[in-house]
Amino acid sequence: MKRVLSIILGGGAGTRLYPLTKQRAKPAVPLAGKYRLIDIPVSNCINSEIFKIYVLTQFNSASLNRHIARAFSFPGFNDGFVEVLAAQQTPENPNWFQGTADAVRQYIWLLEEWDVDQCLILSGDHLYRMDYRHFIERHRETGADITLSVVPIDEKRASDFGLMKIDGSGRVIDFSEKPKGDALKQMQVDTTVLGLSPEEAKHSPYIASMGIYVFNKDVLIKLLKEKTDRTDFGKEIIPQSSVTHNLQAYLFNDYWEDIGTIESFYEANLALTQQPQPPFSFYEERAPIYTRHRFLPPSKYLNSHITESIVGEGCILKNCRIHHSVLGVRARIEAGVTIEDSLIMGADFYEGQAERPSGAECDDSQVALGIGADTTIRRAIVDKNARIGCNVQIINKDRVEEANREEQGFIIRSGIVVVVKNATIYDGTVI
Repeated sequence: MKRVLSIILGGGAGTRLYPLTKQRAKPAVPLAGKYRLIDIPVSNCINSEIFKIYVLTQFNSASLNRHIARAFSFPGFNDGFVEVLAAQQTPENPNWFQGTADAVRQYIWLLEEWDVDQCLILSGDHLYRMDYRHFIERHRETGADITLSVVPIDEKRASDFGLMKIDGSGRVIDFSEKPKGDALKQMQVDTTVLGLSPEEAKHSPYIASMGIYVFNKDVLIKLLKEKTDRTDFGKEIIPQSSVTHNLQAYLFNDYWEDIGTIESFYEANLALTQQPQPPFSFYEERAPIYTRHRFLPPSKYLNSHITESIVGEGCILKNCRIHHSVLGVRARIEAGVTIEDSLIMGADFYEGQAERPSGAECDDSQVALGIGADTTIRRAIVDKNARIGCNVQIINKDRVEEANREEQGFIIRSGIVVVVKNATIYDGTVI
């Protein structure tokens, strides 16, 4: 894998994940109480022995830069690195990134400097665990110019994805974007060609792109230089290359979640609390997910009742009830609090006397960091450094599906209340 260079696409402005992307790049959004989205593809690369990793981004990259600098540092005796390449204006190109392919095109001079055989193009907002060595070996064995990683899809979900057809050798011969009706039926394929059992193939007769690609370096550079008007890999570069190049499909038959919306982000986080078998586990010793070391104290629970939940490091929970929720680092939960079906991202710092008596901050004009006494939170996401007062009810009492109340410290997406980063919700507020 020393002959492979990895490029992780940091995504656009992340508008569908707003307000979680208001002050951070999409790959820097917190995940599972202590990680960030970018930790997933970077850890997959490290576990696959791919150590040359670039991350392309152009929106709110300060926190992403900081996280990568603190989390991923390789010893000086190898050429491994994880570096952020931010969009920049140059005399040759005064524009920002116009799409996934254009982002790579603008750094093509850097690719040309590397003596590698393949470029691995990844997305920065997916949750999955993959050994890319198998992916790249399949690419090399088939003599492909480009290999796409695909997932099997059943008929019920197929029309939500961009689908493709393959021939008997696994070569990609056709594409269709979210087809329906007869057009959908025409995209059925025999997925036993890619390794599925006959039973699995019958249940999932379609394949969808994961947005993960292996290019031969010379092919990638040639396509980007020749087709300068094509700005996106999935919509333009790859479909239009199927006639002139050998495009192969690689089947990934495991858990994969595209975390592109507030709802998918919320569901993916809470799914981690499942027992005995969550769809994705952070407890895999052979392929761990790496992140920044924070050197926090262990979490403290004082007369608290916690069920089906994940609690990060450095938390203080006092006489509260937590059910089916995820609590991030440094979360402070006061007495009498009930949290259900929620994601509390925690805080970046401790404030004042971290172990102060519970309830001491109530009726104070300065709302303390954390979740105040006797507060109830259900089906919500509370972003970092939020100050939730005492006797607050975040329960979406009117069952609103969509609302913009950012000036009041929250918005609602798909019925999920999202309290924005650094927001203050005062004592007695009902949402």
